[in-house]
Amino acid sequence: MPFVHAGGIRHFYRLDGNEDKPLVMMVHSLGTDHSLWDRQAADLLPYFRVLRYDVRGHGASDAPAGDYSIAMLAGDLLALAAKLGIQEFALCGLSLGGMIGQWLGANAPDRLTRLVLANTSARFPAPEVMESRRKAALSTGMASFVEAALQRGFLAESLAANYPVVASMRRILLATDPVGYAGCCAAIRDMVQTELLANIRVPTLVIGGDRDISTPWAGHGDVLATKIPGAKTVRLSAAHLSNLERPRSFSAALLGFLLPGIEDGLKVRRAVLGDAHVDKAIASATDFTQDFQDLTTKYAWGTIWARPGLDHRTRRLLVLATTAALGRWEEFRLHVRTGLTHELELCDLEEVLLQAAVYAGVPAANTGFQIAAEESAIL
Repeated sequence: MPFVHAGGIRHFYRLDGNEDKPLVMMVHSLGTDHSLWDRQAADLLPYFRVLRYDVRGHGASDAPAGDYSIAMLAGDLLALAAKLGIQEFALCGLSLGGMIGQWLGANAPDRLTRLVLANTSARFPAPEVMESRRKAALSTGMASFVEAALQRGFLAESLAANYPVVASMRRILLATDPVGYAGCCAAIRDMVQTELLANIRVPTLVIGGDRDISTPWAGHGDVLATKIPGAKTVRLSAAHLSNLERPRSFSAALLGFLLPGIEDGLKVRRAVLGDAHVDKAIASATDFTQDFQDLTTKYAWGTIWARPGLDHRTRRLLVLATTAALGRWEEFRLHVRTGLTHELELCDLEEVLLQAAVYAGVPAANTGFQIAAEESAIL
């Protein structure tokens, strides 16, 4: 398992993605662990390396006794980055993770490229509440307040639906070391960072949950958005763990903020259709068709296919469903052929064509299955 000794303790971490990609570090909330970011990590990996770790006192990282501070937790993060040889990174932190992010934005801005602060605050308005939780964790253990914590983390309808992610968070919270949880409660209890916010000059996105009772927008998110120069904002219809309740919207907000801009259309076109097809299309362009080629590259590939809201696999499936429904068989065949050499498998084509049979008619699906069988036999 990946562990490093940094800042005087042992940290568990997970680093995913290609070495040539820029890095995003993701920092979880109180009472969770690095798996809080499973969905966002998967969404980011086509574009970034992703580093997640268990904050001191959580998950598989050490949980030394005593009160922690936000500066201490930020120091752990920098020590971990140093051990891994990471000099520069974007950071996304939720709740406690966002508090650590604020400290870094003000005190180590040269290390950050961008900063995302989600469902967090610069100052906890009722320190006595965190002190009560600290004492409860040490005296009665995590089970005594796990349900109350889940009611803050999720909307009532999410709890009633008993989504798998709720059960997962319950298990993680119950498994959290009470000593480590108490140490982090003390860090939040003593945190006063409002005056640091004006010093954050890193491009910052503040994400809030409209139904977050732990760090409601009024008095928390709005303070960050107002006091951090140039901060952008996104508000989601979610409770405190907004990335779990609105995972696609959260990831879309992240990608829209973290990506430097729309990718070059020709690069995307080559990635999806392959060099051979694109080279042939370019070579066969004439004075009559050149403007059309440019339009396709710029808008279809440079604008729509480059949008981060859907990955290339999902866009391929949508193209196949649309072209089958409309009977655009030449285009359908092209995307079957290139899809099977990239992200798609025959089982994906089967699902698309069964869907098309119901909504576009059996004859369309019949032709689609025939083409898919022909193309798969060629490969």
